Amino acid sequence: MAEQTTGARPTLEAVAARAGVSRATVSRVVNGGAGVRAPLADKVREAVEELGYVPNLAARTLVTRRNGAVAVVIAEPEFRIFSDPFFQEQVRGISRELTAHDSQLVLLWVESPGDHDRIARYLGGGHVDGALAFSLHDEDELAAVLRRAKIPTVLGGRPTDGIGPDMPYVDCDNRGGASEAVRLLVDRGCRTVAHLAGPRDQTSAVDRAQGYRDALGDPDPALLLHGDFTAESGARAMAELLARRPDVDGVFAANDLMASGALRVLRERGLRVPEDVAVVGFDDVASIAERTDPPLTTVRQDIEGMGRLMVRLLMRLLGDHGSGAPAPDPLITPTTLVRRASA
Repeated sequence: MAEQTTGARPTLEAVAARAGVSRATVSRVVNGGAGVRAPLADKVREAVEELGYVPNLAARTLVTRRNGAVAVVIAEPEFRIFSDPFFQEQVRGISRELTAHDSQLVLLWVESPGDHDRIARYLGGGHVDGALAFSLHDEDELAAVLRRAKIPTVLGGRPTDGIGPDMPYVDCDNRGGASEAVRLLVDRGCRTVAHLAGPRDQTSAVDRAQGYRDALGDPDPALLLHGDFTAESGARAMAELLARRPDVDGVFAANDLMASGALRVLRERGLRVPEDVAVVGFDDVASIAERTDPPLTTVRQDIEGMGRLMVRLLMRLLGDHGSGAPAPDPLITPTTLVRRASA
């Protein structure tokens, strides 16, 4: 149990005296260095606990050349980050994995174009060891900011050529998962299958739209409408779709939020799901998919697990930094179709 002390906080020298070892030995133990025998390391840890010693961050940085902090950069405004459960799940996975690596999360987001300069100054100022960035849009200025910062970076999602083809990334099988979702609709007898797609400038949406085409071959262009991954855009696209093609009987939405908006419009129009129109989403965010009316059939990606994988890939990059080792290959995780009542 730590001693209750008053006045100046315990020093490295006080820990060394309590443990009966040298100051250098204490420094190696508290900073994660090697070369200290287990019995001595245990004595040092006991002394640290008894005295309530907290390592000095500046001194630790000099020894380890690490700040113990990682920037998580999301290329979306604040309202999207805190209203979309996808971001919450991914940040939760990142946070848990960073904690396991004794590192802190610094959350940054893009509220306006001027934020790029702020983020550039922060990333280039030596405050963090590396960066994790996701939800980047094609030709996003943030991509150039990340490259200029010259710090190890891992992307969430497949980058386009304009973002950073040489940056390692973690993604799911968007195209394969989308194709499986559309095949389910076809197999259940849907003859007019539409796609409520995400933004044209994000690869996840592009890949899911391609999966839709893969499953159908050459679908009617009037059956593909774009939104922005929000429930409101899903509702607007569904209303427009019904005006264009009232015979639609199957809908694959690019994410669960867009699917929830589509379900709301179908309910308002008096159309039964799945009897009149079957609906499938993408993500399997429990707070959405399990609470829609009816519960949503969707494609599951392990969002929290992908956040953890991003951190592990970054830690590998940090270990290789400056060694000349090639960038690690991207990690593509599988998807799973989750059957519920909507299809």
